[in-house]
Amino acid sequence: MTTAFVKPGACGLESKIMVTKKNVDSDNYCVDIHIESESDNIKRLAKELTEVNGFEEVFKSFLTSEVYRLSSKCKLHLACPVPCAIIKAVEVECGLALPRDVEIKISR
Repeated sequence: MTTAFVKPGACGLESKIMVTKKNVDSDNYCVDIHIESESDNIKRLAKELTEVNGFEEVFKSFLTSEVYRLSSKCKLHLACPVPCAIIKAVEVECGLALPRDVEIKISR
């Protein structure tokens, strides 16, 4: 299982994303996605986004991504980092990326 914790910034509504490959011993890249969040919009996303084919999803564009399509449908703010974190966790769980932290620092 791969876990991503998201501290999104101004809204303060943290999320925990858990991605589990359905069959670890095969070349099947289907993953289960479980999301816990304080955000009502992300809770709606969690109900709709429960699985994806990881290999297909991580190579799609923003326009064809199921993660981003459902994020839009569930009214996530455009700058919300949760969809990106979901994709990152899927990549790691499927062995398509190394588990490395991502950081965005905002200053004025």
